[in-house]
Amino acid sequence: MATIKKLGMGRHQYGGFTPDGNLTTYRAQLVTLASGAASNSDTTGTALGIGDVVYLERLPQGMVLEDAMTIVSTGLTAAVTCSLGFAYIDGVDDATVPQDPAYFGAGIALSAAARIRATGTKAPVKLPKEAYLTATIAGAANAKAGQVDFIVRGERMGPQ
Repeated sequence: MATIKKLGMGRHQYGGFTPDGNLTTYRAQLVTLASGAASNSDTTGTALGIGDVVYLERLPQGMVLEDAMTIVSTGLTAAVTCSLGFAYIDGVDDATVPQDPAYFGAGIALSAAARIRATGTKAPVKLPKEAYLTATIAGAANAKAGQVDFIVRGERMGPQ
């Protein structure tokens, strides 16, 4: 019986300073005002509208995107949905890992309290550069106060 070792074991491990490994969770919260605008943003005077892209959080270069969850605590206006994905901070696409506004899913209902797992069926990707976690508003404009948390899980593998 042969003993076989895969080449490159441990090559893509990042850090090593924690017994918990590379697993990282990023959480971004979207809170809207009674006017429907995103609080704590650069446009608190304008309600979220169809096609608006909300930059929720920064995702580091080298992160392997694995899963996401949307938690709607207080629903937005009826029929408001979103796509959850990512866009590169520099705005320039990458040939091997293109920006994807619906990487984690599309049509995610934000109008009623719920806990929604990612619906995307795409393979995990390693971000070649820093990106924003994005929510693209669809379905209807928002006109009320609400709260939605977006949780993204992945592995930080470093820039190599």
